[in-house]
Amino acid sequence: MLKHHGFNLWADSYDDTVKNTEKSNQYPFAGYTQLMNAIYGTIITRNPTNILDIGFGTALLTSRFYKAGIKVTGIDFSIEMIKIAQEKMPQANLLHWDFTKGLPTSLSKQSFDFIISTYALHHLDDKEKVRFITLLLDLLKPSGSILIGDIGFQTREELLHCKNNNQDSWDKDEIYFVYNELHQALQTKCKLTYHPFSFCCGVIEIKKLNCK
Repeated sequence: MLKHHGFNLWADSYDDTVKNTEKSNQYPFAGYTQLMNAIYGTIITRNPTNILDIGFGTALLTSRFYKAGIKVTGIDFSIEMIKIAQEKMPQANLLHWDFTKGLPTSLSKQSFDFIISTYALHHLDDKEKVRFITLLLDLLKPSGSILIGDIGFQTREELLHCKNNNQDSWDKDEIYFVYNELHQALQTKCKLTYHPFSFCCGVIEIKKLNCK
């Protein structure tokens, strides 16, 4: 289970922490802005009507979609971050929920053009990631996409190299994406593509099989 208290304390300073780490091109947020802009650009050009954001945090990305008139639904486990996000998106449907428990039942009959998650799903272990992504596929419209932007690596060797170079700051409680391994686990259920944006981050795009 995620530690709610720590994220509630981090809510007010989260955005500044990201900016400072990214500016120095350091793990874990090197490439953060480029990654976020890529997700926004990919989605906004396809004229979606609704999106689901898993772990939206302070809504740094999601609020851009909200301002563009897209219907936003989101889940996050930090009450303090939800408060900050709700101020930016007063009409959005923001749910207090711990995604390590799966998905809230209120989403079961909904479907979305895009499902996004940025810097959140690394709190799931590798098997839990596969199970959770499988659940998300059921909420995705036939032509939709899941976009996961997170700390991630193409191979296990790349992850270990980054870990060895960042021993003092490496977060041992987080389980980062290894694209090749995720692809092997999910390739019979969906189509996956990896887009790297720095030495420690990238976007995994997931589509249902037989969909363009």
